[in-house]
Amino acid sequence: MATKVSGESILEVTDLVKHYPLTRGVLFRKQVGAVKAVDGVSFDLRAGETLGIVGESGCGKSTVAKMLVNLERPTAGAITYKGEDIAKLSGRALKAVRRNIQMVFQDPYTSLNPRMTVGDIIGEPYEIHPEVAPKGDRRRKVQELLDVVGLNPEYINRYPHQFSGGQRQRIGIARGLALRPEVIVADEPVSALDVSVQAQVINLLERLQQEFDLSYVFIAHDLSIVRHISDRVGVMYLGRIVEIGTDTQIYDHPTHPYTQALLSAVPVPDPRARAHRDRIILSGDVPSPANPPSGCRFRTRCWKAEARCATEVPLLEIPSFLPGGPNAHPSACHFAAERQVVPPSADMPVTDSPATDSPATGTPPAGPPPRSGPLTKE
Repeated sequence: MATKVSGESILEVTDLVKHYPLTRGVLFRKQVGAVKAVDGVSFDLRAGETLGIVGESGCGKSTVAKMLVNLERPTAGAITYKGEDIAKLSGRALKAVRRNIQMVFQDPYTSLNPRMTVGDIIGEPYEIHPEVAPKGDRRRKVQELLDVVGLNPEYINRYPHQFSGGQRQRIGIARGLALRPEVIVADEPVSALDVSVQAQVINLLERLQQEFDLSYVFIAHDLSIVRHISDRVGVMYLGRIVEIGTDTQIYDHPTHPYTQALLSAVPVPDPRARAHRDRIILSGDVPSPANPPSGCRFRTRCWKAEARCATEVPLLEIPSFLPGGPNAHPSACHFAAERQVVPPSADMPVTDSPATDSPATGTPPAGPPPRSGPLTKE
């Protein structure tokens, strides 16, 4: 996808924090700690762009998504939509903002009420915001939305159990579009779907973005899908964003060790490139968010870690020691440096030797990982 280089910021997240208290006792509860699910996340979303957020399970991606639509109240920080901090809103003011920021949920099976028809599910936002559609016009609008997402408008009286997983996710997307929002937060919208159905839903989201001038915050585990749809990508680890940049900067010129390790784990379809890739094996487990490491949170698994990593928190900024070009993008590492983990397949000779997995050490850089993914543009 072509990277957008300009656009007005419509959503800004600044130092976002969400801590869940850990308590002890039955009658007299006492807080003894906190799970630091999100701990200082900052980014902005520009008009008409897709911001992808990737990271392993438990890093705080879904918690960020819930806070963006105010399903969770942040412990600290600001979420600014058109100059207004929505984290502090309530009542009518919050209701007005929610009309413009909608969410597509991860599970198409549990996010739809089985007791409601498709028409009632998609039309429910009109009950909350009656000014969007007069009561006599709602059935027609629901049928139009079904047609927009590629479903037969005659299915309006069917129930969720009568649809496949991909069709149910289309219903969830139609519900998100009902109020004509400006921002859609998609929390792993294709993770529960088959690969072929994933491609259909992703292509649908891209088409709807062009038709309705939408901005997406797209959360997923699949790095190939994120690259396919995203203009910029943020990489999260243990409650913080460790690197952010355009899709080309993150995938072809990663500078943070965690991003490099993440990319080296992506399956490579070309056997020649796969045989020569620089596979990074991390040691140890992900630390608990209830007791994260001091300083850099990745230092306990990082092959570059030194004494300062335990005492100084690296800032998410463009390192001054990096030369200009695509590798000059924000990276929260004291020793940020480009390391390309998969060589270009066009430069690789045919070989029968298998790739060798090596521990996370500073081996010489190879070439950029190829763009891969199961999707085909419409």
